[in-house]
Amino acid sequence: MYLKNLLLRQFRNYQEQYVEFTAPKTILVGNNAQGKSNLLEAVELLATLRSHRTHRDRDLIQDGKDFALVQAHLMRDTGVSDLSLTLRRNGRRTANLNSENLRRQMDFLGVLNAVQFSSLDLDLVRGSPEQRRSWLDTLLIQLEPIYAHLLHQYQQVLRQRNAFLKKHQDLPPQSHREELAIWDNQLAIAGTRVIRRRDRAIQRLAPIAESWHSSISGSTEELSIQYAPNVPLGDNQAELIHQTFLEKIQQRAIAEWRQCTTLVGPHRDEIELIINHTPARQYGSQGQQRTLVLALKLAELQLIEEVVGEPPLLLLDDVLAELDPSRQTQLLDTIQDRFQTLITTTHLGAFDSQWLNSSQILTVDAGQILLPLREM
Repeated sequence: MYLKNLLLRQFRNYQEQYVEFTAPKTILVGNNAQGKSNLLEAVELLATLRSHRTHRDRDLIQDGKDFALVQAHLMRDTGVSDLSLTLRRNGRRTANLNSENLRRQMDFLGVLNAVQFSSLDLDLVRGSPEQRRSWLDTLLIQLEPIYAHLLHQYQQVLRQRNAFLKKHQDLPPQSHREELAIWDNQLAIAGTRVIRRRDRAIQRLAPIAESWHSSISGSTEELSIQYAPNVPLGDNQAELIHQTFLEKIQQRAIAEWRQCTTLVGPHRDEIELIINHTPARQYGSQGQQRTLVLALKLAELQLIEEVVGEPPLLLLDDVLAELDPSRQTQLLDTIQDRFQTLITTTHLGAFDSQWLNSSQILTVDAGQILLPLREM
């Protein structure tokens, strides 16, 4: 797939900006806080309807404005698509595909596929379980667009169940057990769907990431990726997971009543990253953690390509400066012209002449994309 152009209007620090991509690799160069990451964030939104930098649409809209617009023209093996996403300060969105407003935003997903790799991803190893869950969920949305709907259903039931627990916090659990059982069942149904898909995704991603990790580390380290669900999987049968889910809720009933929050479900899952049989967050050096995250990102690219049948876009946001020369070389050699790539950087020193000569180079300054830094 190939992103031909992008239009931003009142998005972050872009008042109105059109950019056309004329090469498989585009390098966006400029000082910090000029808008390089914002452009990549716009592409990420078109791919996943999510931003890894904020959960609030109003953060994406210029101050004093009511809406922001992101539009793109995409070429794929299956044809050409025009995508348009309107964000409003009140939280409402409009997703438009080929001049048709979509009733379900889920139908917008899967048109554009992209893998984002930013300096923030380097916290995947030592960061919170929530960061690893979010990373896996973002990948799953691209592998199975329906997952966005299933995850939303679960989160909605979770919020409602938590509200119910807080509302009845002054009453003993037995007094509202029957009504709570209805929420328990809904949570178990929605949660089981999330758990099973997360497990399947890890089963597919893990061997690819482990292979990449072995290659990058020169076979000196062994990576293992394991899904550790809060509700035991068993053999991944829906009925058994559902039953186990309900049983665990019963076991934690008193604790939930005391804490007024739901303690059971995939919102408490973990993805374990293990190097040489030791948790990477405890043992891994900074270099080892970078190798691990690089392997994860390369595995994402490969898995999405296998599932959708063509290479996704790759968005590299200020990440080369965080990698040593050997890991930079591994990443850049893997990309070549196989993936359309948008790269942000503060300087061009990390790129050899071959890369520079085959790339479109644009300067970003105060929310404006200037003329190419030089003619290719």
